[in-house]
Order: sequence, then C-alpha cells, then structure tokens
Amino acid sequence: MLTIQRPFLTTRFSGASRLASNEAFLIGANIPAYQPKNAPKEYDALRARKLLLTKSELEELKNALGTKGLTIVPLSVYNKGRFLKLDIAVARGKKKFDKRQAIKKRDVERDLKRSL
Repeated sequence: MLTIQRPFLTTRFSGASRLASNEAFLIGANIPAYQPKNAPKEYDALRARKLLLTKSELEELKNALGTKGLTIVPLSVYNKGRFLKLDIAVARGKKKFDKRQAIKKRDVERDLKRSL
C-alpha cells in the first residue's frame, strides 16, 4: 500500500484491464515491492492484479465492452483506509483523423518551443 503512495507507481497500460470468467484484472501496472531488499525473489512487479468488483459492476463492464471500440481505462489510484481504489472508465479510442490532428498539434507546439 505504501508503494502506491510513493511516486513509484507507473501506469503504462497497453490493455488497461481485461475481463475473464467473471473477474477483472489490471494489466501493465508496475507496482514495485515496498522494501526491495526484503521482497521475495519471485516477486513480479508487473503481474496482473485482480480487481474486486461487484457482480453488477462486472455485468455493466461486460455489456459496455460488448460494444465495438470501447475499452476500460484506469483514471486514478488512491487509498481509502487500508484499501487501494482504482477509478476506471469505459472509453472509446481515437479515430485515425483525431490521432493525426493530435500529432500535428504536438509538432507545432514542439516547433514553437524550439524557436523560443
């Protein structure tokens, strides 16, 4: 839990979470051991973490993921008491033209910063 409170948690999610047999898992979150020297040798910081969701939440996510183009995206991680909470959302990815516009905008901003 304390590892999450430190700035060590990195979330580079290729597939943020997946649903398999009525369970949800967080994929791609790097959660290092709190005390690396005391951690067991087989500790895997990148392992899949099980998300504890109610049946109704799981059904809602399954129905949302049934729609083409939607995916589960983590928004934030925080602690509440002794539990770690993960805010997730169902989102639609960018279209190709949106990606092109974002790249153009980023290139223009980069050129402006270089010129200054």
